[in-house]
Amino acid sequence: MVTAAEQDGPGLPRVSPTPHQIRRTGPDLAAPDTVHVVRSEGADTPAVQRITQALRSAGATHVRVSTPETRPLTGRQPLTIVVGRADSAPVGDLLNRSSAFGRGTLPAEGYQITTGSLRGRAGVLLAGKDTDGVYYAAQTFAQLIRHSAIAGASVVDYPSVPQRGVVEGFYGTPWTHQSRLDQLAFYGRMKLNTYLYAPKNDPFERDRWRDRYPTAQARRLAELVKAAQAHHVRFTYVLSPGKSLCNNSAEDRQAVINKLQSLYDLGVSDFALAFDDIHPLPVWSCAADFARWGTVTEQALAATQADLLNRVQKEFTDRHHDMRPLRMVPTQYSDLSDTLYKKTLRYQLDRRIGMMWTGTDVLPTSVTADQARDAVAVWGRDVMLWDNYPVNDSDQTTGRLLLAPYANRTRELDEQLSGVVLNPMNQASASKVAEFTGADYAWNTRAYDPTTSARAAADHLAGGDAATTRALQVFFDTQHMAPSWSGAPWQPQAPALAARLKRFDKQWTRGQKHRAVEQLRAYAVLLTAAPDQIRTHVEDRGLATEAKPWLDALTLWGQALTTTCDALQARLDGKTEQAKELLTRSRAKADQASALHTIPGATRPQGTIKVADGVLDTFLKRALTDL
Repeated sequence: MVTAAEQDGPGLPRVSPTPHQIRRTGPDLAAPDTVHVVRSEGADTPAVQRITQALRSAGATHVRVSTPETRPLTGRQPLTIVVGRADSAPVGDLLNRSSAFGRGTLPAEGYQITTGSLRGRAGVLLAGKDTDGVYYAAQTFAQLIRHSAIAGASVVDYPSVPQRGVVEGFYGTPWTHQSRLDQLAFYGRMKLNTYLYAPKNDPFERDRWRDRYPTAQARRLAELVKAAQAHHVRFTYVLSPGKSLCNNSAEDRQAVINKLQSLYDLGVSDFALAFDDIHPLPVWSCAADFARWGTVTEQALAATQADLLNRVQKEFTDRHHDMRPLRMVPTQYSDLSDTLYKKTLRYQLDRRIGMMWTGTDVLPTSVTADQARDAVAVWGRDVMLWDNYPVNDSDQTTGRLLLAPYANRTRELDEQLSGVVLNPMNQASASKVAEFTGADYAWNTRAYDPTTSARAAADHLAGGDAATTRALQVFFDTQHMAPSWSGAPWQPQAPALAARLKRFDKQWTRGQKHRAVEQLRAYAVLLTAAPDQIRTHVEDRGLATEAKPWLDALTLWGQALTTTCDALQARLDGKTEQAKELLTRSRAKADQASALHTIPGATRPQGTIKVADGVLDTFLKRALTDL
């Protein structure tokens, strides 16, 4: 198995998620008008479509797709792309002949790519360990094309974390159907293979869990499942019956199975049962449970949940050969204390059933290897991290977008946990910043760098436009803070802006006041201009719509900072009255920005917009009196 994490070679394009190994092995290949794609076993339609799309974007006008049987690799050929599973013909034969790769076995979802000569002809070989690996090879191939040329490179790649993805598990308005379709396409490109459907405000997932979905909603769910399959994403439905379930009722136990069967009929083949946010319970939800268990205790609660899950696993999941074992969201889903609740589940719950865990807190400031190891020991089974970042549905996140990169998770989580899924924001497109960087982390934990990944996320959302990438980076910085459940935030607010203001203070103190004002004003102009650049040019139009009040506020805060810089310059020039007038204007802009409100219905909880709070507003207040 390849273990090196390297991405080198002059002039190679950046690939996201970061491959485990990519190196230059020859000159770039120009994409000609005609390209021949040989589609072998394991190359499904979505993979071939991605390759074809990438070739057409590079200037190829004729892309011919055939199988080895219909068009063998003989005679004079145009540029040839051979794609398929590593154990298929002619892929296996070409791999054996290639000098680009060493010996070794790739894990599931792994792939290899080499650009150069295929039996004496210019070509590219894309070989996957399995069908998923072939699909991921196609995603990387698309990124190897730049300026109508295919990079002369070899890639050996595979995921660090087996299950990587997103759990739509927030409170507030659920994502729209179109947003979910867009998200699933994004997951495929980012090599995320898991999506858990668990919106708290879907009544049929939680409060009305016994009821089947109405026809129109069922049809949309079926469409999501098909879209997930096309993008190589496992669609997991999370049912939350805990608040009203009668554990000692055969009718309710059958209702759970009937609901899951109705979803299976729509194409869903992965399920989880969730019992989060229901504790403490003063009483059972039915007389039958009280008659059997008496007062609610940790042991009784865990025993009833284990009994239900074991029955569902045996009577439903085990009877469908295309299903993976169930997964559980426990009532005590955070911390590492070995409670009676956890002990009971550890011993009574079917060992095949996996566990969800949010870390050592609901909003953990970090996740270490020791914590992950302890979580596996406490639960005694497979554990997946339900990471409550960048979710913004709590009082700690009122008025915020959380646009800092995924961070403070040890690079060794892949040694302990079976999966990492991020709980996103109410704003689907804005969540892509954390999702992009989270995908980069989970694919290659050892090579992950948050700063580099955040820059790549901005470039992706900007569609490669340099000015828009810069504007997004500026905007991301003003929404960088990641709060904790209690205490200090685990990611600081506006670190880039804070660093500039710190440099300003040093220059000012040293007497370099004119220079300090000039340099800060240049950044203030950039802050002011960033929102219009984003609104006009960002490729993901959903981001511009969702972030409107934050962009509007940033414009006003940027104008306030620019005007403050003008006021400071006026003071330095001895124009006292002009400086006072400018500071009054600055204060008015800041007041306008502070009064802007979140979009009604689109965010939970509602509140006033926060932009670089604690950094920019503090500086502006200080400028009124101290500078």
